Amino acid sequence: MNIGVDAAALGMSHAVTAQSADVNSGYWNPAGLVHLEDNQLSLMHSSYFANIANYDYVAYAMPIDNQSAMGISLIRFGVDDILDTTQLIDDEGNINYDRIELFSTADYGVTFSYARQPTFLEGFSYGVNAKVIRRIIGDFANSWGFGFDAGIQYETNSWKFGLMARDITTTFNAWQIDEDKFQTIQDAIGGENQELPETTEITIPKLQLGISKTFIFNYDYSLETAIDLQMRFAENNDIISTSVVSINPSFGFEFGYLDMVYLRGGMGNFQNELQIDNTEHVSFQPSLGVGFKYQGIQVDYAFTDIGDQSVALYSNVFSLKLDFSIFRH
Repeated sequence: MNIGVDAAALGMSHAVTAQSADVNSGYWNPAGLVHLEDNQLSLMHSSYFANIANYDYVAYAMPIDNQSAMGISLIRFGVDDILDTTQLIDDEGNINYDRIELFSTADYGVTFSYARQPTFLEGFSYGVNAKVIRRIIGDFANSWGFGFDAGIQYETNSWKFGLMARDITTTFNAWQIDEDKFQTIQDAIGGENQELPETTEITIPKLQLGISKTFIFNYDYSLETAIDLQMRFAENNDIISTSVVSINPSFGFEFGYLDMVYLRGGMGNFQNELQIDNTEHVSFQPSLGVGFKYQGIQVDYAFTDIGDQSVALYSNVFSLKLDFSIFRH
């Protein structure tokens, strides 16, 4: 749930909390769904670790009336066809390759979003997410989890402001472990796998604050600049880190021509890395992206690991967005 969706947003290094205003707002800031003028569908796929893992995303959103909208999205991150060698050696100590089976491990996240724009406060909107988390590790273990997000946006003139609070109630995952499966491997290696792991997993709240400004040049050209501050309430390697909160900034821009062709760039994931000589070095993750939109169809591409500046989970990302207005002409 932290990787991100939509190649357009990833090309701007996630700096979209303030200006997100389409079907993908269900992920970035549900308050942005109120800007939908018609139903929208979004799709994304990317592969990780030399195609070993796959990350897939689909989302659908629609306006309810002039002041409100709703959406639903599904994220899957999985590794399929993993070799289960726990039964490779039979009770007599013989190796039998016929005893090898295949299994998959996958995480699913389903998000239901609702957004509304109150009539008494112009330029302001708010939204909420209800999330269901499902995690499966073959027949060995599985879990269910639930959580909530909330977001707001405010727009005045060419300035936009956004605040996204993720997992505001703390997201809990409760695991169920197949004890019969566990016992088959419990004594396989001395000193390891002797006790059942913890069955409760929690995700603590996070905040993302964004500000963006749009510039228009000669009616045909536009430039949107944005900065986001991602705040986690734990001490880590972020560039700004205290015992109370850690802050990781991200910067992004989108240059547009005729609201048809887009060039994007950004920098994010600033980390203090400890070097072998005990000195600290600040690393960051740059990104680039391009997009093309024509009559309700938008295709975007992002390249998010440039020059090995960081150990990124993804590099080449493609996404497709379809506005249903294309069918109403």
